Amino acid sequence: MDILFDTHILLWALAGSEKLPEKARRIISDNDNSIYFSVISLWEIEIKRLKNPVSLPFTAQKICDYSIRSGYKLLELNDRSIYHLSELRRPENEPSHKDPFDKMLLCQAISENMKFLTHDSLIKGYDCNNIIFVQ
Repeated sequence: MDILFDTHILLWALAGSEKLPEKARRIISDNDNSIYFSVISLWEIEIKRLKNPVSLPFTAQKICDYSIRSGYKLLELNDRSIYHLSELRRPENEPSHKDPFDKMLLCQAISENMKFLTHDSLIKGYDCNNIIFVQ
C-alpha cells in the first residue's frame, strides 16, 4: 500500500517521537507499504520555520535529505492533485477545517491513489475513503 504522510506524522517519524501513535509505527514498519512525504510538507515546514525558527530548527532541505535517507520517497506536486480540491466534501455537521496544506496533501493522496496517514481529527471529517486516522 502507498502511504502519504501528513506533515506532523513525517516530523514525528523522523524524530522517533513518542507522539507517533503505535498504529502509525506498525504501518511504517510494514515492508508491504511504500512511505511517501510530499513537497507540500516541505513548503509547510519551511514557511513555519521562517515564522518561528526556534520551534522548528531544521530547514525543509534538511528534513527532505533526512527523509530520503530514512527510506521515504519524495512525492512531487502535479496538476492532477490541484483539481481534486474542488471535489473535497465535508458533511455539514463536521467542524470547519481551514488548513490549506492539509487540503493539498489530502488531494495529492487522492490523485495518486494513496492512503493519507494523519493524526489530525479534523481531516477525518472529509468524505474520503483514503484517510487513515491514527490517535
